Amino acid sequence: MRRAVVIGATGQIGRVAVGALARDDWEVTALSRGGGRDEGWPEDVRVARADREDEAALAGAVGDGCDVLVDMVAYGPGHARQLTSLADRVGSAVVISSVSVYEDDKGRNFDTQGEPGGFPEYPLPITEDQRTVRPSDASYSTRKAGLERELLAVGSELPTTLLRAGAIHGPHCMTPRELYFVKRNLDGRPRRVLSYGGESRFHPASVHNLAELIRLAAARPGARVLNAVDPDAPTVAEIARAIDTVMGVERESVLVDGPPPAPTVGDTPWSVPVPVVCDMTAAERELGYRPVARYAETLPDTVAWIERHLAGRDWREAYPKMFRAYGDLFDYAAEDAFLDA
Repeated sequence: MRRAVVIGATGQIGRVAVGALARDDWEVTALSRGGGRDEGWPEDVRVARADREDEAALAGAVGDGCDVLVDMVAYGPGHARQLTSLADRVGSAVVISSVSVYEDDKGRNFDTQGEPGGFPEYPLPITEDQRTVRPSDASYSTRKAGLERELLAVGSELPTTLLRAGAIHGPHCMTPRELYFVKRNLDGRPRRVLSYGGESRFHPASVHNLAELIRLAAARPGARVLNAVDPDAPTVAEIARAIDTVMGVERESVLVDGPPPAPTVGDTPWSVPVPVVCDMTAAERELGYRPVARYAETLPDTVAWIERHLAGRDWREAYPKMFRAYGDLFDYAAEDAFLDA
């Protein structure tokens, strides 16, 4: 049997990817810090406890070897070198990266978007040939770029498929962008403010489509970089309406031309002045990939999970990473002052 080892198996993507590999007749060892098991996994999935930073534990889980090592949480050149140190025992690797590594031809990228005129304007749809940020320890994007560079440099030693994921969505997410609208609906807010006319598009990526890409790449090893996004890229206004439909409510979107009118008003987790939409032709060509899920189809499970995780808790307690990443997303006093004005 083909053997797969999955790092970060109980995370948002890992839960679905482990199941997809196991059902495709892979013998799967699921690694996580807690050594937990997802209830949807086949019984023959093996679980093991290992911290991502514990090199001895990781090497022990790989054991005598595996056909593919799937890494959901690799971040930076150090993790790349950790993976390549196992190359003599690993047939190939599949590693999650991010579309945030892209920059436009003027050097603008996700890290410069807070500066005046600093948001990138990519040629659309973005292909894997688009230039990327220079690797460094400065940010999430530059560290992901460093991860990519290290792994691609040893492609013959450890063939690695790097999947540049978009705005990941699905259950078990600790920073669910959908929370922005779900909580407002639960709180009975009749209106929400959307900057950039509600037209912002930040390409989503379903955990189910990511798991399918992982499954295909595991069976077809290669040294490559592939975009990993859904077949559609809805606007933020369309996302809001889709969530309303799932929750059985009707809400009004107040559209504002241009940027958010105040720091905590109209700035959703999808709000970008120019679209970020990626091309999936390379994955289709190299892996025979076809999407298995569309954004609206997966929303009921996502919304239900957010509601359960949020129930009876302050949102900052339920989603501390969300608060650290985006700040106060629910400043209703500031919203009301803007709407009243």
